[in-house]
Amino acid sequence: MKLCCKVNGEKVEREVDPAARLLDTLREELRLTGTKEGCGKGECGACTIFVNGKPVDSCLMLTIQAQGAEIVTIEGLARDGKLDAVQECFISEGGVQCGFCIPGMIMAARALLNEHPEPTLEQIQYGLGGNLCRCTGYAKIFQAVLKAAQLERV
Repeated sequence: MKLCCKVNGEKVEREVDPAARLLDTLREELRLTGTKEGCGKGECGACTIFVNGKPVDSCLMLTIQAQGAEIVTIEGLARDGKLDAVQECFISEGGVQCGFCIPGMIMAARALLNEHPEPTLEQIQYGLGGNLCRCTGYAKIFQAVLKAAQLERV
């Protein structure tokens, strides 16, 4: 099948296996390896991307379902060589340990801030509830999201 869509702002037209998961197509065919596979069951959030502006677990989506879609991966958040505020704050606040879950966490946090520009701690906890991290106690991750929200209001 010929996949026609936009990925990180770039038009993509290429032959792909329509039965492949979108996660596999992104990683193996398009070499966008920032998106990770944690569980393969939609339970951990490590593979979170945006499809038409909404966060989805790419391990649960078939490539054929991306036909005509606009997709943004962790690689697409940075603009003109400048990291997204969420990416910057995850670094500055020490919200990164092993880094495996972080792309999905950052995508979920960006989705949250897009919907709630001034989130409460409870909204952040709820908004990131579908993303699991095995390394941290989440405190620095939540602090990073709060700081990103503050930076974006300035």
